[in-house]
Amino acid sequence: MSLVNELKRRNVFKVGAAYVVMAWLLAQGVDVFLENFGAPDWVIKTILLLLVAGFPVAVFFAWAFELTPEGIKKEKDVDRSQSITHKTGRKLDFVVIGLLLVALGYFAVDKFVLVPARHAAEQTATTESEPDGPKTIAVLPFVNMSEDRGNEYFSDGISEEILNALARVPELQVAGRTSSFAFKGENVDLRRIGETLGVDHILEGSVRKAGATVRITAQLIQVDNGFHLWSDSYDRNLDDVFAIQDEIANAILTELKARLVGDTPVAVASARTDSEAYDLYLLAKQRMYERAQLPLENAAELLDRAIAIDPDYAPAYAQRSVVAHLLSESQYGALPVAQADSQARLFAEKALQLNPGLAEGWAALGLYQLDRPGEIVQAIENLEKALALNPALIDAANWLHNAYNQTTQPAEALKVIEDVHRRDPLYRPALGNLAWLYVAMDRRDRARAIIEGVRPYLSQDANMLWLDGMMFESAGEIAKAMPLLERAVELSPQDRVYRIQLGMSLLQTHQYERAADEGYWWTQAQALRHLGRVEEATLLTQKWAGEGDVEGYFRLLNATGRSEILTEYLESRWADVAAFAQAFPAFAYFGYGTMLEVALAYQKTGQPVPFDSAMALVRTAHDSLTKQGISNPYFYENEATYFALAGDRIRALDFLGRAVDAGRMFSRSIADDLPAFRDFEGDPEYEAIEARMIEHLNRERSALGLEPVST
Repeated sequence: MSLVNELKRRNVFKVGAAYVVMAWLLAQGVDVFLENFGAPDWVIKTILLLLVAGFPVAVFFAWAFELTPEGIKKEKDVDRSQSITHKTGRKLDFVVIGLLLVALGYFAVDKFVLVPARHAAEQTATTESEPDGPKTIAVLPFVNMSEDRGNEYFSDGISEEILNALARVPELQVAGRTSSFAFKGENVDLRRIGETLGVDHILEGSVRKAGATVRITAQLIQVDNGFHLWSDSYDRNLDDVFAIQDEIANAILTELKARLVGDTPVAVASARTDSEAYDLYLLAKQRMYERAQLPLENAAELLDRAIAIDPDYAPAYAQRSVVAHLLSESQYGALPVAQADSQARLFAEKALQLNPGLAEGWAALGLYQLDRPGEIVQAIENLEKALALNPALIDAANWLHNAYNQTTQPAEALKVIEDVHRRDPLYRPALGNLAWLYVAMDRRDRARAIIEGVRPYLSQDANMLWLDGMMFESAGEIAKAMPLLERAVELSPQDRVYRIQLGMSLLQTHQYERAADEGYWWTQAQALRHLGRVEEATLLTQKWAGEGDVEGYFRLLNATGRSEILTEYLESRWADVAAFAQAFPAFAYFGYGTMLEVALAYQKTGQPVPFDSAMALVRTAHDSLTKQGISNPYFYENEATYFALAGDRIRALDFLGRAVDAGRMFSRSIADDLPAFRDFEGDPEYEAIEARMIEHLNRERSALGLEPVST
């Protein structure tokens, strides 16, 4: 007799089948009832494990034992002629059929009654637990599943385009690209990502690009419970990639509709172009994020090629405008400022001509106007318009913060940059600008808190080195700042912010040779003056004055006794002091240094009317900044200069002492850097302040291994 026939005779198969169906039904009951009673997970898991372990036991008993009219006996003890396994088998057939009917009934009830009820309950619970206000979501970078790893720019670009599409919905708050992409390639728990980014939902997916086809998968996950709200996959030709992006974005909005926008219809649509042009556009955008000359030059070339393929693709022109600005010699490139500005304006205007509703176009135009004397008000208007169209434009929000600072509105700048940091906490420009603004407002504890909050994610980053160095430098702890700033410049030699901070440290510790070689042009010019190379400093500052930054030139002229050249320069270009003020308003962090140089020049040249006008403008600006919370050593320095020019010696020395005691250091004779104090030399209080400054200077120089400055 074969083994299979013997198994059938002993009803082993039927017992096994009956056990599997019965165990499944028991498992469903356990899951439902024990969960409702709040039983711990281990209880449910233990019962399920026992049910699984019971299967081989049931099969063994069916093989080894037999049910007889006299009871259960070992199979070997039963006479085959008196065996009733065929009758037992018939009964087992009915048992299995009955259990299957019960299972089918439960399955139907679960699918059509219990599951919808549970889903509705989950939706209701989620809705009730979520606070009022916009729903939040982060779009993680889609995984590149293509065989060519070089296609990663494409998967990143698709993710970013979906992010931008979602961000156009006012009721939805989308985490910024930098922070969402910070988790790229890391196996991080979604709940931790949600907590870090402050979002309730996460969109993740993958992209597989092969030839002219692409497969995109996406899934929307609720962070707190890991519940998959929606998922789908798309197989299309590359020409349909825009439709895929829109389908994904709209599917997400549909899924969130009940909690997001009620009954209001929502739809997003991407700008269409040739697939090859779009590929070049995505690659260019990835290059732009590197913020270095060679990648930016490559981005410009890629965008030019995209425009050649599709001359009507407005987004390419908008990004080309931004690249032109970034390739200026005042930013990351080598283009003369005038040439870069011309290109930036033409590309931005072309983008808006093609699509007046393009947020990126208005942002690009605002960026161009941001550094144009006299156009800062228009820059603010255009950047605000860009953000109204697409709040996800984090760069535009950061530029708006800069614009507010340039119009003596630090309080408005703070609102903008705090919001940017909240939405994109790992976005480096906002992190630095927010920390700087907190320092400028003497809220160093807040600055330190945000720095520490991101340190786990940016511990070896050049920006983090700069932030730590900035915190030390702004407190006068130059010896601690220098190694950090030097390392930051080493990692990112083209970053002007790092070079300015390093240059300021070098200047304050009288390392003039290094400052002339390694600093940014503004600190280089001051170092050259201290080294007696005034002609070189003059040529350098004249060049930048021609590019729209006059304060360095004005400062040099007053410091070298050429104030009449300053007044002639101003009057040949502006109708009066008020017209000059329209082009060069006060800067929020430090005060109205440029106008103080103008006032000093008019005082030195004996012209009281324009002097009074300049002083009135400074006072108005400084009073406004004080009310908005500006309070730092550089601001004290400018207040000291104002009161020195106004003839208020008591308040002038008070603010000068506050600047020095807060860590500010000047040349051996303070009046060499602040000519308004030349008449104070010999004053005992002034001399005492200068002595304290030199004592501090020599402590820092000693810690740096430098010889002391003689007193």
